[in-house]
Amino acid sequence: MEQTLRVCVFGSTGYTAQELLRVLQRHPHVNIVSLVSSSSASRKLAEVLPQFCGSPLGDKTLEEEPSEDFDLAFLCLPHEASLEEVPKLIQRGKKVIDLSGAYRLKSPNLYQEFYNFTHAHPEILQKAVYGLPEAFRDEIKKADLVANPGCYPTATLLAILPLLKEGLIEGRIVVHALSGVSGAGRKLRQHFHYPEMEGDFFPYSVEKHRHTPEMEEVIYEISGKSIKVRFTPTVVPSVRGMVSTVYFDLKEDTDLQSLFEDFYREEPFVKVLSAPPHPKWVLGTNMCLLYPFYDAKAETGVVISAIDNLGKGASQQAVQNMNLMFGFEETTALERVPLIP
Repeated sequence: MEQTLRVCVFGSTGYTAQELLRVLQRHPHVNIVSLVSSSSASRKLAEVLPQFCGSPLGDKTLEEEPSEDFDLAFLCLPHEASLEEVPKLIQRGKKVIDLSGAYRLKSPNLYQEFYNFTHAHPEILQKAVYGLPEAFRDEIKKADLVANPGCYPTATLLAILPLLKEGLIEGRIVVHALSGVSGAGRKLRQHFHYPEMEGDFFPYSVEKHRHTPEMEEVIYEISGKSIKVRFTPTVVPSVRGMVSTVYFDLKEDTDLQSLFEDFYREEPFVKVLSAPPHPKWVLGTNMCLLYPFYDAKAETGVVISAIDNLGKGASQQAVQNMNLMFGFEETTALERVPLIP
């Protein structure tokens, strides 16, 4: 008989937490014992998030601090809040999956430049395991702290992982990625309001984006090479979904379709297609769809990757990591048909 895992969710009302709770409430081995929300403490979950009115979770009271003991904490918090919460939880012997960027980068010096804060816990930073199962499955199984990847890096790294493993990429990598507006979080910002966003789409953080060093560090960890990434993110007038198009020079002539199909053959959440994927094909799932091809005229390798930024790009990947950490079947509660139409 498998264990029942006691789970606490911190930051329970944001978009990543909503997606996380939607999946966890159907997990056969999970008991959600505490929902923490400093902004909505003492209110019922269904009062704040009416979509849970038909769920047993809807009657749970949001708390300022956890009132019950737990085994695992999911942190759906801002980066600075997670930065300080993680050491407290680790000291108490809790396992943690952090959905913020506070522990994704190995180099503490990069936080000042890309996150605008000084990382106060570099010793814990070195213990964090990057939560991309297709690359670090064995490490995740033994981890106490998993730094859940960003959505852009997830889509991009899965698009180049087979190439990195085989040492086939020559020179820099160029990435142009499109994301639904939910990737910006639930906090109100004028340029993401409906009248501003409808019918519009625009690149942002073009000169410097915090996901660039994240991708470059993981690329180095996988390949042993310092490969530069030219990354341009673009937000589109869609709630959720992500398409990342990755360009690179190949070291040698390679059948990309066969390489990718062989590499991902046993992966439950990555599928290789023979045509470009649509983000709607993965909506509400933990899937990543890939389309690799070689443009002989331009002498350029191209891989197009589609994920749900809140699914494989955040919360459902966090559940996949949880399953690995606690010895559950990796696909538990994650085998879903996309939300189409």
